[in-house]
Amino acid sequence: MKRKWITFGRVLHTGVVNFIRNASLAIAAMAVMVVTLTIVLFSLITNATLTNTIDDIASKVDVSVFLKDSVTEAQGKELTAKIKQQPSVQSVEYLSKEQALAAYVKQNANNQALSAAATLSNNPIPATIHVKPKELKQLGALKNYLTSPANLALQTEGSPSYSGDRQKAIDNITKATEALRMIGIIAVIVFAVVSALIIFNTIQMAIFNRRDEIQIMRLLGASSSYIRGPFIVESVIYGVLSAVISVLIINATFAASSGALQASSLGLLDINYASQYFTDHFLRFLAMQIGVGVLIGAVSSFIATRRYLKFKTK
Repeated sequence: MKRKWITFGRVLHTGVVNFIRNASLAIAAMAVMVVTLTIVLFSLITNATLTNTIDDIASKVDVSVFLKDSVTEAQGKELTAKIKQQPSVQSVEYLSKEQALAAYVKQNANNQALSAAATLSNNPIPATIHVKPKELKQLGALKNYLTSPANLALQTEGSPSYSGDRQKAIDNITKATEALRMIGIIAVIVFAVVSALIIFNTIQMAIFNRRDEIQIMRLLGASSSYIRGPFIVESVIYGVLSAVISVLIINATFAASSGALQASSLGLLDINYASQYFTDHFLRFLAMQIGVGVLIGAVSSFIATRRYLKFKTK
């Protein structure tokens, strides 16, 4: 057991020494890995922030169905029950003409003239069904159901409210978030592959530079794992340092955006929420980044040594 620990210590020491010797190659490999890990972390934070933004928008969006005056309360409640059964619906509220008028007056309490006009005249407010969707992307399915001929026959002109510019704006938000998520996933995959290839080539160059030393070690009976170990340790150091640097870059970015730039949002990206989310999950993100960095580095190094030295796996 003691011998194994001594061997392990030598492997670690050799890996650290190799890292210092190959500083110029290490910087090139780490630069790409830093970019990769930064994109990974930023994509995760962006995805969480966009999800929060969409949930916030969805909680404020509802579809109003305005019923004709000829529609009885029983028909209105029957339609309400049918709408509630739709898988895209989160909640439904039926308001009779009297309830709809009361709600209108309450909403426009600051506009006395408008409230007085609504109460003095014959109730112009139709019975209304307020429908809240589960997700914004399900609004299309909900609209298709509400605008079916049977349901549309019960509604006034201009109903449901999800149409025109409002519909276009919500659809654009949904499409934009999906596009951003897809771009993030593609960027992560591309840079992860590039990073792995660069580390792969870096380790191969290190092996080539030490080929005479490795040949002597093999002639003296050194095991494959003993020869391979320092290279894996070297690439693991790449991963750990790159992970720490990537987390510091994200931290500095949020500090600059919320401090010097005094920015609170960037389009759909709520910077304040993203910064708070990053702070709340800092240790988890750091551990994840180190894990991903170590994985990319170790796997790339293992493949490089196995291919170049033609080791046999047992």
